[in-house]
Amino acid sequence: MTTAILEHLSTLSVSGQQLRRLPKILENGLPKMPCTVPETDVPQLFREPYIHTGYRPTGHRWRYYFLSLFQKHNEVVNVWTHLLAALAVLLRFWAFAEAEALPWASASTLPLLIYVLSSITYLLFSVLAHLLQSQSELSHYTFYFVDYVGVSIYQYGSALVHFFYTSDQGWYEHFWLFFLPAAAFCGWLSCAGCCYAKYRYQKPYPVMKKICQVVPSGLAFILDISPVAHRVALCHLAGCQEQAAWYHTLQILFFLVSAYFFSCPVPEKYFPGSCDIVGHGHQLFHVFLSICTLSQLEAILLDYQGRQEIFLQRHSPLSVYVACLSFFLLTACSTTTAALLRRKVKARLMKKES
Repeated sequence: MTTAILEHLSTLSVSGQQLRRLPKILENGLPKMPCTVPETDVPQLFREPYIHTGYRPTGHRWRYYFLSLFQKHNEVVNVWTHLLAALAVLLRFWAFAEAEALPWASASTLPLLIYVLSSITYLLFSVLAHLLQSQSELSHYTFYFVDYVGVSIYQYGSALVHFFYTSDQGWYEHFWLFFLPAAAFCGWLSCAGCCYAKYRYQKPYPVMKKICQVVPSGLAFILDISPVAHRVALCHLAGCQEQAAWYHTLQILFFLVSAYFFSCPVPEKYFPGSCDIVGHGHQLFHVFLSICTLSQLEAILLDYQGRQEIFLQRHSPLSVYVACLSFFLLTACSTTTAALLRRKVKARLMKKES
């Protein structure tokens, strides 16, 4: 028996020489990756202020850009922050669903499911945008338009759960009638504003581009967060003991920090060329927005657990179904808007090439 075991183990053993050859074997088995290039070697469209190196060359096959997930370049941190956040959202929700024996078919669960779907969607659309936008000018516009659709979807998914699970009775009595229609309109406006600004303004971007992006998105945030802000303010004035309210507070704080880094090219403005791969403002925006989303998820799960009685008193199954159906209507409207502007971009690029 011992002899047989030793013989079997010998067939599984790997010599030191084979181990030394393993990196070379793996290297030969993977496609060669083009080196990153400085900003002078990519078109103006792909250049970012104060980021001098780490750009991926354009015009390669799609396989290269997918595999650049494992390459060092100035977008890789943006990709991984939201990819890991999407995985964290999925795993946290799955653990919650198993622990709570979540009633998947119940109307009371539907807003939560849509919120989780919208969170994962915006994170993965962001991953696609930062991973694949360097392939060509049309790809750049296309995938950033996809990113803006994801943001719109997430904004309205957040509005749904804030309305159904989080809102305080005083806020609900004043705003229940128009909150969701207004949130849907602001979500579409956010997508339309970002897509139009991307289409309309060329680099170097004027301030108006940032205004077209930030103002609609800011309005959507102010509206969507209003039930949360009202409840958090009342809770803290009363010496807050609610765990969910503290997570909501963190959600607001982390979002405001992320908005700062989205709007301002900091710290790369003060250290040009030093933050190209790690540490520039958009990466910090991604990090804080991911933490914001995870804080929000924890708060919503606690609200879902602890406020079911309030939910059932306020909402009939029909009203929930109608509200959640509007989510898919918003998705269709935002997607259509992005597709129409992409068509205009394609026509402009074809005209430039002819």
